[in-house]
Formats: sequence, C-alpha cells, structure tokens
Amino acid sequence: MKFRILSLFLLISFTIQAQQTAADYFESGVAKSQAGDFTGALGDFSRSIAMNPENAQSYFNRGLTKQALEDHRGAIIDFTKSIDLNPRESLSYLYRGISQKEQGDSRNAIQDFNRTIELNSDDDYAYLQRGITLAKLEEFRKAISDFNRVVELASNPSSKYQAFYSRGYCKTKLGDYKGSISDFSKSIDINPKRAQTFAERGFSRLQIEEYPEAIDDFGKALELNPRDQTSFYNRGFAKAKTADYSGALKDFAAALNIDPTDIRALYGRGFCYSKLNNQRSAIQDLTKAIEYGNQNLDSKVNYSPRMTESQLAVLRNSVTEEIGIPSFSENRSKAYYVRGVASYKTGKSKDALADLTKSIELDPIFAPSHFLRGLVRSSEGLQKEALVDMTNAITLDQFYKEAYYVRGLINQALGYTDQGCLDLSRAGELGYVQAYEVIKNNCN
Repeated sequence: MKFRILSLFLLISFTIQAQQTAADYFESGVAKSQAGDFTGALGDFSRSIAMNPENAQSYFNRGLTKQALEDHRGAIIDFTKSIDLNPRESLSYLYRGISQKEQGDSRNAIQDFNRTIELNSDDDYAYLQRGITLAKLEEFRKAISDFNRVVELASNPSSKYQAFYSRGYCKTKLGDYKGSISDFSKSIDINPKRAQTFAERGFSRLQIEEYPEAIDDFGKALELNPRDQTSFYNRGFAKAKTADYSGALKDFAAALNIDPTDIRALYGRGFCYSKLNNQRSAIQDLTKAIEYGNQNLDSKVNYSPRMTESQLAVLRNSVTEEIGIPSFSENRSKAYYVRGVASYKTGKSKDALADLTKSIELDPIFAPSHFLRGLVRSSEGLQKEALVDMTNAITLDQFYKEAYYVRGLINQALGYTDQGCLDLSRAGELGYVQAYEVIKNNCN
C-alpha cells in the first residue's frame, strides 16, 4: 500500500505559474512523502491548499498522506474535495474507496471502485480492491470475476500474487478446493515466503483428503511462522487422519502451548490420548473441550444496559397468549402442556419445566410447549436456553407473534440489539402491538 502511494506521488506533477509559493509547498510535500515524512508532508500540503484552495491535486495528495497516517476519515474528506474540483480523476475515487473500505463502509467503497473502473477500465488495482471488498461481503463469485481481470491486466508481481491468493480464498469458500489449490500454488510461485499461503493450500488439501500433501504445506507454514497455532492444529488433524497419533499429539500439544484454551486442540489431543490408550489424560482433555465456553453448559449471561434483567421480567411477564384448548392426545403430551401452564401460573417453575419438557419429548412439533418452556426458562434466568426454545417455536410456527416478541426482548437484554429489533418488528407486523413501544424505547 505504501509502495503504491509513493508511486503515485512520483507520478503526479503540479506546476503553478502564478502562485510559486503554493507550488513550492506542494513540491516539498511530495518530497517529504517520498521520504516517509508524512507528518511534515501533511503540513506542506495544507499550506499549499491555504494559498490555492482550488487545486484538486493538493487535496488528493493530502488525502494520500492522511491515508498513510491511517486517518481515513480525514482522507475521505480530502478525496471528496478533490472529486468536487475534478470529477474525472479516477484515482480520487479509487483511494477514497480504499479509505471507505478501511472504515468498514464496503457498499460506498464498491461504488467508488465502480466509478474508478468506469473512468479507467484497465486499472488492475481498482479491480483488486473491489474484489477484496466483495469477498468481505461474501459475494465470492463476483469477487472471482474481478480477480480474473487483475490476472489479465496486472504487470506488478505483488498485485498478481494478491489476485491469485484472493481468488484461491474465494474458491475455498465456494467449496472448489482443487481450484483453490491451483491458485494458491500460483501465488506461492510468485512469493514463496508467505506462511499464510501454504496454510491455506494445506487447508484445501485437507478437505479433499490429500493428507501427506497437507502435512507438508502446514510444515512449510510453520517454518515461516513458528507461532501459527492454526497450522499446528491442522497438521495434527491431518496426522491423526493418517493414524500418526503420536505425531498428531505433539502438534496438538504445540497448539495448546500457544493457547491452552483451544478447544479443538484439546479435543484432538484427547482423541489421540485415547487411541494411545492413555484414557485418563483423554478424559481430562475431552472434559475441558466439552466445558470451555459451552453455552449449553454455561447459562450465565450479562445483561445490556438498555434493557436490564428487571425490565425484561416486567415486559416478559406481561405477555398474554390466547390459545384454545388443544386436542387431547393419547400420549398425554397436551395434558403435560396444560399442567405446565398451570404450574407456571402458580409460580411452580420446576414443576412447569418438568411437564413442558415431557410434553416436548412426547410431541416435539407442538410449538406452544417450546414457547412456554422458553418463558419459564427466561423467568429462571436461563436466557440462552430460552432463546433456543423461542427459536424452536418460531421454526415450527413462523407466525408465532408472541415468540418473536419474547425472543426480541431476550435478545435486547443480552445486547444483541439488531436481532432483537428485527424480532420486535416482526412481532409488530404480526399484530403484537406492544412491540412498538419497546422498539420506540430501545431501537432508535
């Protein structure tokens, strides 16, 4: 990126006959940029702009300087001013798009890259940046099309390497592992010193069961980056697939030396211990793998400041649901459900949970049992389990407005604001009008 910026500073010329002082500051800014003195360059470009505020290239170069200093918001302002003064300059759109991408504004970044390509259809760097941005948005096929253009157009080895590597990454995401291996190999031919490329090719080989080749790739990745925890794990996994349990054990142990809480490595080492008949160590590792960060075991939650546990309780307890008497079933599932309702209303939560769980076991597709068990679990502070029940109720009945409402409340309380607001909006659409009051207070 810095190489690209410095090249642009070399390419851009600026002569002002009438205002020699502004030109002097501009040239000084270019020289300082080439020398890596971006702070000094920033001051010179600002002085040049103060003396001649109508020159687009001054704003453009100051934008490049801010970009080099990672001041992307400031860079966007300068590139925008440059575009206002000279809307046909493709590079202003290109580099504004890069700063917008760095700020996480992918959609506007793509619009700028589109405009760059409209003005200069042979700009391989614009295709590269648009492809990378599309890949981040998981639009992998469109990204591959852009990387194809980079391969056709680019003469710079760095751009070709990035195009092959990124195209390989996209193919991996699309399940085209053989295609990704071909691309990663081409990028390795250009630059054999990047550990991540070997690691990615190894992963693709792992997926198509080329275990010896995968082991070799992960080994090369680790030679280049001995702290690559993921490559230790993946090489261990590949060795385990070839029944080299002692070798796999060492790799899983190496991954755990880097991160003792790596549950995949704990699982892998436990598996190998078991195969090597060290069952005690296997049980210890596998127990940790099961327990570390397992939401199904750990129901402790942190509540959002926007909706506290007490506020959730008030709103949840006001939920009303009008369900007529369900048809009696010979397996007694509906009887368990109705008794669960009665127990919940009398404050006997444990009895209610037992009855509702039994009702679900006997009739797993009866949505109200899932919904009511979610209510009971939420009242007992088991919010993660309650979310599962509400989701099951919605899966079984996509028009279950009360379930959307309660799931929205729980998501809000757990800090999942966007999902919570979407659920509340859906509840309102389905006719649960109380949702709009919560939306007004928590979603704006």
